[in-house]
Amino acid sequence: MRYLPLFLLLLGLTGCTPPAADTTSPPSDETTSMDNTTTDRWRPGYHFTPPSGWMNDPNGMVYHDGVYHLFYQYYPDDLKWGPMHWGHATSSDLVKWEHQPIALFPDDKGYIFSGSCVVDKGNTSGLGSNGKDPLIAIFTYHDMDAEKAGEEDYESQGIAYSNDGGKTWEKYAGNPVLPNQGIKDFRDPKVRWDDKTARWTMTLAVKDHIEFYSSPNLIDWTYLSRYGDDSPVKGGVWECPELMPMRVVETGEIRYVLIVSINPGGPNSGSATFYYVGDWDGTTFTASPQPSYAPRELERWLDYGRDNYAAVTFANAPDDRTILIGWMSNWEYAQDVPADQFRSAMTVPRDLTLHETDFGYRLHQGPVPELKTLRGASASLPDRFEPGTTTIDLPTGGAPGCYELELDLELLSSSTEIYFDLTNEAGNKFFRFGWSTLIYGDERMFFTDRRSSGLTDFSPKFAPETTTAGVRWSNNSVLKLRVLTDRTSAEVFFDDGATAMTDIFFPEEPYTQLLVTVTGAEDSMDATAGYDVSGGRVWALREAGE
Repeated sequence: MRYLPLFLLLLGLTGCTPPAADTTSPPSDETTSMDNTTTDRWRPGYHFTPPSGWMNDPNGMVYHDGVYHLFYQYYPDDLKWGPMHWGHATSSDLVKWEHQPIALFPDDKGYIFSGSCVVDKGNTSGLGSNGKDPLIAIFTYHDMDAEKAGEEDYESQGIAYSNDGGKTWEKYAGNPVLPNQGIKDFRDPKVRWDDKTARWTMTLAVKDHIEFYSSPNLIDWTYLSRYGDDSPVKGGVWECPELMPMRVVETGEIRYVLIVSINPGGPNSGSATFYYVGDWDGTTFTASPQPSYAPRELERWLDYGRDNYAAVTFANAPDDRTILIGWMSNWEYAQDVPADQFRSAMTVPRDLTLHETDFGYRLHQGPVPELKTLRGASASLPDRFEPGTTTIDLPTGGAPGCYELELDLELLSSSTEIYFDLTNEAGNKFFRFGWSTLIYGDERMFFTDRRSSGLTDFSPKFAPETTTAGVRWSNNSVLKLRVLTDRTSAEVFFDDGATAMTDIFFPEEPYTQLLVTVTGAEDSMDATAGYDVSGGRVWALREAGE
């Protein structure tokens, strides 16, 4: 008998403007540790959140003098999007974050939209002092008055500089350094030093494509080229791009990865981030062709879940690491999710690696190893999951709802689907993740399902159906699975991180059990039905401030 996948049986913006606020008040001199902020029932235990108010895109992320700087889109005076500031936090270990005074405030040129930050090695800008290399922030000015007046040229690029390691910032007197070129969506500059040309390169989102600019000094910019006119991903506005060289793990060669966010137009509706892999000659980006037996699209989705948007990496990261953080929400419902004191969180920092596979170049990602310091009590998993349901009590001693699951699963001949439910003892609410081997034959369809996870009625777009990732499983028999949960979120890394799915949820009480169900072999007498497990363990995780 051929069984239908269970999840098929179950299937049944930033443009808003809140009331005006004071946008000229000076920053506070106080700093606040993340663990000392007032908490509410939805605040995560170890994901970064603002002390209060609204937060969206991470931006300006940079490593400098042993410190990771996380800047982010911030409106401190409301729980909904408003006049954008750059919030600021720092960390020495990517785990515990300390809130800093607001770095950049709106001014008469506009709100401070997303951008990037670099260490200006050699002081090419001339903005350094006392023989030190300054930090330079490159951001988008968004003139809301001009937008409301119906003008097209309301976005331009400005810079600010810091000569005290990011503690205080001064905007460049000659802003904007890159005026608008006659198009309304002209934003989110990501800048990096290009060793090929010995100059700075800016990757800029321009409506539904990418434009590249160059500069010798971060002040004077020259147009180079554009990319993306032929892309099929045109469902919304392109945002938060990044071009970066990465070394292919299997061959050691250098390829360039172009990351782009789109809103709307994601694979499961709303906001999402995709990427290309190709080559950069100092002027033009060219995507690498896919193998003939791989999907024809050159794009790959960075995350197939509903809640990883505007993801970018740290500049100047140590040890040649590529470390990424995304905004853990979706513009379809971001302003409607339950919140009392703050709104939105970031994903955990993730290490990215680039791989050459049978299906073309692919990014793999996983939580940074520094997060293992949060592990507490643990429990081992069974050596095999048989057809039917196995109930596992999650270990205690950590923060409520905070767990890490890691295991290798060997697919045995008769099994067609396995899914995992995070649930409470009442069993009436759950978050589900897993995969099916039937929907595309030999291809595995990974999926998540939050329709019964807790509060969902705040938006009809939050949980309308199962979220799926129609991608190939790169290993034919063994699947590496790693999952991080944190009160109101799950980050699921399938296939050794080749496929990621990130989702938020709002359970009315913390999850305390894991149910593992194997289906599709109920009428089989095959003794090999099920999944062999190796290295299976689940940890309770402490809060980041403990």
